[in-house]
Amino acid sequence: MTGYLTTHVLDTARGCPAEGLKIELFKINGDSRSLLKTLTTNDDGRTDEQILPAAEFETGVYELVFHAGSYLDAIGTPPESPRFLDVIPLRFGMSEASHYHVPLLLSPFGYSTYRGS
Repeated sequence: MTGYLTTHVLDTARGCPAEGLKIELFKINGDSRSLLKTLTTNDDGRTDEQILPAAEFETGVYELVFHAGSYLDAIGTPPESPRFLDVIPLRFGMSEASHYHVPLLLSPFGYSTYRGS
């Protein structure tokens, strides 16, 4: 089996996929991190391509950065100053070549994630 990485962002406050949310993928190496890719979610709350396809997959530590504040601004969620959730970094490890699915369930005041399938 080859490894790859995907996500799915759902807006739990509105009960729909989070369309237009910017996501960055970083590879973590010790104290440094390297930006590998920037993507935006489509109308289904997914990216149009795998975040990390099999041809680019390596085990290691990664970070997905979800730009929730910009998304919430774009959909007209009343802003606070500062916004409770702005940028959500999720750091995780991939230890074997398999499908890693890292979904984000998002609302203006909370989020959750898990290793999906």
